[in-house]
Amino acid sequence: MRIVSRYRFGVVSLFAVLFLLISLATRTVLLLMTPADAGLTPFLIAKAYAMGLVYDAATLGYFLIPAIIYLLLAPQRLVQHPLHRWVVRGAFFLILYALLFDGVAEYFFFEEFGTRFNFIAVDYLIYTHEVWGNIRESYPLPALLGGIFAVDLLTVVLLRRLIDRAAATTFAGQRRRLALALAAAPLAALLLLNISATAISGNAYANELAGNGIYGLVAAFRNNELDFRQFYLSRDDRQVMARLHDLVQERNNRFAAPSQAGVTRFITGEGKEQRLNVIVVVEESLSAKFLGTFGSTEGLTPNLDRLAKESLLFTHLYATGTRTVRGLEAINLSLPPLPGVSMVKRPGNEDFFSWGSVMRSKGYDTRFIYAGFGYFDNMNYFFANNGFDVVDRTNFAKDEITFANVWGVCDEDLYHKVIKEAGKSYAKGRPFFSMVMTTSNHRPFTYPAGRIDIPPKSGREGGVKYADYAIGRFIAEVRKEPWFKDTIFVFVADHCDGSAGKTELPVKKYEIPLLVYSPDHIKPGRVDRLASQIDIAPTILGLLNFSYRTDFLGRDLLKADDRVARAFISTYQKLGYIEDDRLVVLGPQKQAAMYRFDRASGEARPAPMEERYLMDMLAYYQGANYLYKHRLNRLR
Repeated sequence: MRIVSRYRFGVVSLFAVLFLLISLATRTVLLLMTPADAGLTPFLIAKAYAMGLVYDAATLGYFLIPAIIYLLLAPQRLVQHPLHRWVVRGAFFLILYALLFDGVAEYFFFEEFGTRFNFIAVDYLIYTHEVWGNIRESYPLPALLGGIFAVDLLTVVLLRRLIDRAAATTFAGQRRRLALALAAAPLAALLLLNISATAISGNAYANELAGNGIYGLVAAFRNNELDFRQFYLSRDDRQVMARLHDLVQERNNRFAAPSQAGVTRFITGEGKEQRLNVIVVVEESLSAKFLGTFGSTEGLTPNLDRLAKESLLFTHLYATGTRTVRGLEAINLSLPPLPGVSMVKRPGNEDFFSWGSVMRSKGYDTRFIYAGFGYFDNMNYFFANNGFDVVDRTNFAKDEITFANVWGVCDEDLYHKVIKEAGKSYAKGRPFFSMVMTTSNHRPFTYPAGRIDIPPKSGREGGVKYADYAIGRFIAEVRKEPWFKDTIFVFVADHCDGSAGKTELPVKKYEIPLLVYSPDHIKPGRVDRLASQIDIAPTILGLLNFSYRTDFLGRDLLKADDRVARAFISTYQKLGYIEDDRLVVLGPQKQAAMYRFDRASGEARPAPMEERYLMDMLAYYQGANYLYKHRLNRLR
């Protein structure tokens, strides 16, 4: 510190030292939080710390921009004023508080998601009501903020003389020369570095440690849509689309025009159309691992396990992503996940060909029913402009809400609303299609007391068991309804409870259940075929024997025995394609890798790239990008 204080405006140097020390401490705490089997060797750790220092320095460069502006523009009389030292102390206090807050926030974010700040953190800044409400209900916020304040104040008090000496008066010429010298730091960071350099290995934890949380947050905010052709390995569009035509062709469909650029086909139902009602329950964070049907011994899902025996159970289904909007996108649009944010949140997302548009064209009342406020994640706008009427928390009367937290009404209240809305359609003699999004299995895991033997706010296990309890009550109640016998119930998760792992895309973390229940119309059974969320809509439409025009990239899982089984998984940057025991992963900067994995354990090991798997992956992903960019999967 004595060395720092020798220089005029050494406050910049002092801040730089503290910034790098806090960044180093944060990285070390996150390292200690990684699982014992994370596969972090000493070499990987050293590499992560070295690259992490680069990102810390780059982030520091951006933090210096206000200081640069101040040094250039501050009047000399302000700098010489006796109160100037208090201005510097105040600025130092505020910036140091922000850094300490960031370190604490990264701890809790990593604890929940296994990553540093990304698109999820961006949502934390945008959707303040739900997110800050969730934080208040989940964590001892006053104690945390007060503790940060105390540490910050103590630091500034202890360093006040050093800060005062560092902020001593200098001449304007000296300040401007210093400002110009400091300007090289953010300029170098802008020109020489981007977020993709954090991919230092195939180990996801090492890659997370190699980054900087603040840098990652800004990068996620800026890169909400990554152009596929610019950032990802690709092939000629004509070659890709020709392969996609082959992959989506099935025995009961024909292309609208053989030479067309898109994939529009006509599906012919096998038998008389069944105008059955359909209720699709999208369960928040319901990993397959929680169900006894999939091997769990915790006894959290007795109702779902009983229901699975009475349903058509799909045992090898994968979520396309790690966010609710990814699941809703896949289920409704039957589209693989493109890099960046979900279609649900992108501008210009109206009039897609969707499951909702198919059902509406068949004369169904179509509803998206959400337990919370549907402005969150742009859900109301997306569904209202893609084939649905929207029912969200604003449509619940006071006497319809017995319990709610910041995310929405409890699952029991939501299901009562679903039954009431179904009754409206039944009374008019109209079939109905409802897509229902739950919220109870979500932090802070609060729900009505006394329903289950796990107290509210006890953690994920309580959230899962209450969600299961509410499903059991829902089924018991709908069995009394006159429309029950002519209704198909679909239960599926939006995504898993977590996707962190030592590999880029830990396959096992994406497994979710799919149950199709209709005792009067669907025979119970098991389908072990590899499947994706994008296959749900075509499969249910097939069970209804519907004939319809389609732009879906999913397939009817009950009529696709002769087709190659595949699934899709992703983060906001990494794209995964599963086929057989192969996983192909694409990333920005034209990255491509292949792995062989074990279905039971999820363990993956690198393997040489095989062109056939890569080409099939590109057919789906690059093909989906082509359809999206050229608006070929919109209503025409």
